[in-house]
Formats: sequence, structure tokens, C-alpha cells
Amino acid sequence: MSTTTRSRGRRSRSKSRQRVVLQKPNGVLHPRVQRVEPEHFGIVSVDVAKSRSKWMLCDFYGNVIIEPVHVKHTKSGFENCIRDLHQGILEHDLKDLVVSVERTGNYHEAPKRAFREAGFEIRIVHPFATKQFRQPANPGDKTDDNDLAAIHRATVNGFGLTEPVLDELYRQLRILVRHRRYLVHRCTALSCQIRERLMLTMPGYAQCFKSLWESNIAIAVMRATGSAEAVKQLGVDGINKILVEQRIAFKNKSLHKILAWSESATPSDPDASVHHRICCHLVDDRVRKVHEIRALEAEICTLLVKTPYVLLLAIPGINVVSASDFAGEMGPITHYANANHITGRAGLFSGRYQSEDVDKRLGLVRCANKRLRNALMQIADNLVHCNNYFAGHAALWKQQKVDERLIRIRVAKRFTRVAYSAVSGRQRLHHRCCQPRDAILEKLNCFQLEHQVPMDQLLVNTNAAIDQMPTTVYREESVPLAEKLERFKSQPRRGPQPIGQILPQVVARLLGEQVQSDVSEDQVSN
Repeated sequence: MSTTTRSRGRRSRSKSRQRVVLQKPNGVLHPRVQRVEPEHFGIVSVDVAKSRSKWMLCDFYGNVIIEPVHVKHTKSGFENCIRDLHQGILEHDLKDLVVSVERTGNYHEAPKRAFREAGFEIRIVHPFATKQFRQPANPGDKTDDNDLAAIHRATVNGFGLTEPVLDELYRQLRILVRHRRYLVHRCTALSCQIRERLMLTMPGYAQCFKSLWESNIAIAVMRATGSAEAVKQLGVDGINKILVEQRIAFKNKSLHKILAWSESATPSDPDASVHHRICCHLVDDRVRKVHEIRALEAEICTLLVKTPYVLLLAIPGINVVSASDFAGEMGPITHYANANHITGRAGLFSGRYQSEDVDKRLGLVRCANKRLRNALMQIADNLVHCNNYFAGHAALWKQQKVDERLIRIRVAKRFTRVAYSAVSGRQRLHHRCCQPRDAILEKLNCFQLEHQVPMDQLLVNTNAAIDQMPTTVYREESVPLAEKLERFKSQPRRGPQPIGQILPQVVARLLGEQVQSDVSEDQVSN
């Protein structure tokens, strides 16, 4: 009994040491204000527009030092602004200062860079915070000056937040994964539009194929004919001739299936010729975007291997694309204290409405990083379908009548704990979701060969991935590559096999051996 009492006492004392701060942790200013005194602490408020901004300088109490004034987003405009700001600092003996910029799309980046290059600390104020601090003081009266006052109040109350500065690697990775996601959405929209036009020109034609986009002949026959009547007139021999001329591989049973459709197809739209022409233009646009996506994925892979997030490829169900999405939206893992900070930033927790005796749970919180949330939910969906561990848990929860959306959230939360442990510690994954464990280099090389990455770049990417892996997995990673190398040596060569030229170097590095390469890196690149 006495032991239990002492342990409880220790826990209560440790909790009492924790300081509770009402402000946002990244927005706390009061320790700095106390050191220099409030009248010597300055806050620059910046209300951003497209081509110019409005700014003012006040002390912590809200006494205006420099009246609101416009600054153009030009080099000379920012230089004059910085000069006036330095003059105001000297005249009023300001010993510390922060610059609070309201987030406005991407327009706030120009003034943020200008003040940061001048050596000032930047705080970011969300437009929602500006609105909430403006409405009590100036309800129904939105002006630039009122917004500046609201930005100042938000900063004083801890809503001017610091943002971590990303290095070039993570900045580029984030830009590329977001652009790829945009192209994928555009591709999806084009696919829906093509199907709609195809239904007007060739009703029921798409049902002849398991996948309209993976079929070799579906689009080619559609381009060449444009109607069921044209297909019927060509017949099997005519379609066969068109496909042979375009060097498209096919099976005769597919041609007979198309011909059977043409004989029973319903009449097409009266303006089918116009719809067919538009459909061909949409197909060309989709093909271009597919090529752009593949090129982007190859470039994204080159950036992913330089980050510890490449270790996530050891998890079955995680591929290069999903790991890159997660890495791009996360940024450096050092920005997160633990896995709960990841799910907190993504908003993977329910809101709460509590007032006296009323206490109920709401849906997921709205204020969150939606891009990070989408990346996590996509990964959760992949894990449920492709990972035995998570699939088993999902099946059990489904038997317990757990909502499908809640299942995905639970999977995403478990994944963040595994991912944080692997990426932050750069250690071998021992979690049950990695039994059996996927070979990182094998998965990486398959992806690069599929995307036709040049051999010299493939070798560079492989070495970069090895640099991110712990030495404890080297021998395990070498096994599938050594087996592939043996197959290359034992089987007769049927055409060029450039991957066989770099495998000995990779296997030798993993095993800590030296190997005499038969070809130089210049020859590999050629």
C-alpha cells in the first residue's frame, strides 16, 4: 500500500511541474516581451494584397509607432520599407521585434522573404484569426487598417505562428508531389469526360474491355472507327489490318467481341461525329498528362531516396508514390516531437462540443493540414488492401460494426507510429506489419525500371537509398539482388540487360566487398 501511495505522489508532482500555456506553442511571445519590457517590443503587422501590402509598426501595448502605409511588391519598395522600419526602431528604442504577415495564398511569400532577408523574425497569422480578432472590435467594417489592428491583436495573443523553414530538397519534393496530384486529378476528370463522349458515339463500347485504359486496342479502334456502323463495315479483317499497321499486339477473341458489340449496339447520337472528334482531342490530352505524370514520378523518386522516408518502402503496401506524398507533406521528421504531432497536424481526431451537461463528439476537426490528411488516408487505404497485418485488423473491426471511415483513421494512426519510429531513428522495422518485410532496393529498382530511369541515374539513386538505410539491413537487402544477378548470369541474354551491369556494384557494397566492374560509369550512362 505504501509503495502505491509513493508512486501516485510522484505522478502528481510530475504533473504539477507541467506549465499550461493558453497561447499556441509556436506563437508564444511573452518571455521575450518580459525580457525587454512591452514598450520596447515591436510588432510589425502586414496586410498582404496582390501587388502591394499595407503595414504598420506598434509596440506590444498597441501604441502606433509608424502609421499604416502601403509598400509595393518591388525591390525599391521593400528597401524603402525596411529603411523606414529601422529608423522607427532606433527612434523608439525597440530592443526586440517580430513581423506578422497574414497568410494570403502565395501572395504573402514576397513580403515574407523581404523581411526575412533583412534579418527579422517572421510570424504567420491565419485569415481566420484575423477575422475573429477584427469582428469584436469592428463588426461589419472590414478595412485594411482594421485588418492590421486585428493582426496585431492576434500576434499579441499567441496566434502569430512561426513556421519551420524547409531546405531545398523538401521544398522541391513538396512542389512536385502536389503538381503530380493535380495532374492525376486532371487525368481522372479527362477519363470521365472521354467515357461520356464515348457513350454518345459508341454506346456500350467501353464494356467490351476489362479496363478501357489498360487495353492495347480499345482507344486505337475507337480512333479509327468512331461508330458501331464503321466497326461493322470493317469487320475482323479490317480491324486486324489497322492494328497491324500501328504495331499493336492483340488477340483475335478481342476483335470478335468488338464485332459482336457492333451488331447489337444501340444507335449513336445524331452529332456523333462532333463528339468523336472531341473525344480524340481529350484522349490526346490524357496521353500527354500520363507521360508528364510518369516523368514527374521518376523525378520524385530521385528526391525520395535522399530522405529517410525511403525506409517506409519496407512496409508491404507502401510504394514510391505514396511514400513520396507522405514525405513531401510531412517535411523533415525533426519538426515533429512524436507521432501524435503528425496526426494532430493532419487533424485525425474528432471535434468536441461540450457545454455544462452536454458533451458530444463531432466529426474530424475542420482546421487541419488537408493535404497531409489526404496522404495518410490514401496510405491507410493501400495498407488495408495490400498489407496482411492491417487487413486482418480491418476485417476484425468490420465484424465489430466499426464505421469504414473510422477503420481508415485507426490504420492511419498506427501507420504514423510505425513511420515515426522508422524515419526518426533510421532503424530496421520490427513491427508485425513488416512480416514479411519488403526489400527496399528491389522495390525501388522495379519502380525505376518501369519508369525507364537511365542506368547512371538508377545507380546514383540506389547508392543514395543505401546511405539512408541502417547497416543492419544490408545483408538482408542484398539477397533478392544477388538472386537476380545469378539469374542474369545463368540465363542466355536476349537483348540488352543494362541492370545486370550495376547489380554487382550494389551487391558488393551491401556485403562490404570490393568488385572490379567490367564497365565504367561512362559506359553505363551510354
